[in-house]
Amino acid sequence: MQLTRRTLLKSTAVAAPLLVAGRVLGLDAQTAPSERVRIGVVGLGGRGTYIANVVSQAKDCELVAVCDIFKPRVDSYMKNRPHLKSYDDFRKMIEAEKLDGVCCQTATHQRAWVAIHSMLCGANVYIEKPMALTIKEGRAMADAAKKLKKVTQVGTQQRSLPLCRWACEQIANGAIGKVKTVLVPNFVGPNVVPDHDPRFQLDPKDCEPWWDIWTNQAKLRACIPEIQYGWSNWGDYDAGGLCFGVSGWGTHSFDQMQMAIGTSLTGPTQLILEEPCEIRDSGKFTNRPYSEDETGADYYHMAKVVGPRARVKALFPNGVEARFELDGDRGPGLGCIVVGEKGKLEINRHKIASNPKELAASLPEEAKNKRDETIYHVENWAECIKTGAKCNADVEIGQRSTTICELINIVRATAPVGKPIFWDAEKEEFGNLPEGNKLLSRPRREGWELPTV
Repeated sequence: MQLTRRTLLKSTAVAAPLLVAGRVLGLDAQTAPSERVRIGVVGLGGRGTYIANVVSQAKDCELVAVCDIFKPRVDSYMKNRPHLKSYDDFRKMIEAEKLDGVCCQTATHQRAWVAIHSMLCGANVYIEKPMALTIKEGRAMADAAKKLKKVTQVGTQQRSLPLCRWACEQIANGAIGKVKTVLVPNFVGPNVVPDHDPRFQLDPKDCEPWWDIWTNQAKLRACIPEIQYGWSNWGDYDAGGLCFGVSGWGTHSFDQMQMAIGTSLTGPTQLILEEPCEIRDSGKFTNRPYSEDETGADYYHMAKVVGPRARVKALFPNGVEARFELDGDRGPGLGCIVVGEKGKLEINRHKIASNPKELAASLPEEAKNKRDETIYHVENWAECIKTGAKCNADVEIGQRSTTICELINIVRATAPVGKPIFWDAEKEEFGNLPEGNKLLSRPRREGWELPTV
């Protein structure tokens, strides 16, 4: 058999030693073109263009092509980028460019459909967070990756950040003693699409073909800016994608919690809604000095949002109690506070704080984040494509963290206040909340069913 770049990337048994050869033979730290991972980006919104730029800078990566169904966005991005190819169909892009990997940077409600089709076309996938709109479609993504043997990375980049990894190692090594409690923010949930609003009542019958594709599994509505550019506000398209939203910052925070307390491949066994879910603001936002055992944050002003919100408590199988109670103007909006028998450690992506403070002060130089916060994550994905190893935020890990987002929303919507709700993380279903089980999936618009793998 002839050994081509493609067969090298697909052969996990030989990839690692053979792919080192070019650098060992003295290419001045540059990766030979035949050894780079060929990548395309699907979706050129804010995160899509950001990821495209990260891929362009990442070691061993080559950004080859981009795809978006909205032509004005593609035309704008392609200016002064004659070296790239552009497409309006990601499946054609994967085949024509012989891509090794695809970054699925679409809107949340489109992500599962795009990711599974990309895997069926032969590509490994980097999936923006939250990776899915429902628990059931997230499970379909994880099952597809396993069956098709694809390398997956979900965009919870703290999994690859040196600081976050070091902090979690300290917890695992007993630096704060046995973990008892973890505190995370009480994030704002998604809003209901106001179909009674005249702006949302326009007739969609004359919509452009690209808008029908964009709508994907959701109800077909007219193309209006409130949806096209504000989709993350609405439950039909996201699970609370606001800055201080359940699936916006919440996916990062919950994933950091999972990583810190050692529950990355499971989930809570019980959840309790502690108060009625009501439309509330995200905090009082008083000007206050930070204590020595707080990280503080320069992004608190971004967390001033209003929406459905209620405190929830959860119990994990290792005995750790999680309290979803922090406001948007205090605590780690992108992380968690882990409380043990001998102290506490607050992890907030680029900063840690502790009590006793000597723990945070012992952070070694090599554990500090020194590059773009996502480049570590993209490079980990590319390396795993070459070696066949599992990524730091493999789709199964992503499914568990994304599931917590959905559990918070479902419990707020259907559970009685104060009643323990039992969750079976293996079966991924509630034991005593039948109304909640109805929300584990949702009907998909005809023609946009997930493909069978």
